[in-house]
Amino acid sequence: MLVTETFEYGGGRDVTAYVPAETPEAVVFAGDGQLISRWGEFLNAADDVPPTLLVATHRLDDEMERIHEYSPGFEPDRFAAHEKFFVEDVREWVRTRFRIALPAERTAVFGVSASGELALAIGLRHPDIYGAIFCASPGGGYQPPGDMGSSLPRAYFVGGTEEPWFLENATRWADALRDAGADVVRTERPGNHGDDFWRQELPLMAAWAFA
Repeated sequence: MLVTETFEYGGGRDVTAYVPAETPEAVVFAGDGQLISRWGEFLNAADDVPPTLLVATHRLDDEMERIHEYSPGFEPDRFAAHEKFFVEDVREWVRTRFRIALPAERTAVFGVSASGELALAIGLRHPDIYGAIFCASPGGGYQPPGDMGSSLPRAYFVGGTEEPWFLENATRWADALRDAGADVVRTERPGNHGDDFWRQELPLMAAWAFA
């Protein structure tokens, strides 16, 4: 079941949640809600994935505006405003609307392409909330910081063999986090920069983190 709520943020921003039939045992937060929220049914159909609530904030239509909201390196104040919305407002909605507040080890943040950068930035800033980062084909606007911090979430990266630039970004991040002591999976599969490739990987990510 899909449930959509419109928030005041940004003059009106939708958030869509896929709610599984059974009580959720895990929750995944994501950007690009127009796309990713629809993957909840596919995710929950996987045999080795527990019932998972998938909560996705909708993106802006303009691609450059989307990137500047998702990646902290362009407009820090704008990123911080979206971060507050994502981390505080959306999580509070999940807690009150669905009566779900799960620990970090049962909570992940997921993104693809530019929203992969969002997942990385949010996960690294809030490891006490998001115990795992799922990152597919990340863009290059957000680079690994020099100091990763002492507390790091687990991280799963994937890139396609037909998207070498994005695969390189995924590899760079995986290596940096692994060097900093994080539990990291990095995989590459035949595929290009596209929705079906990312959708197929999401259940593998969730099974790795939650099964």
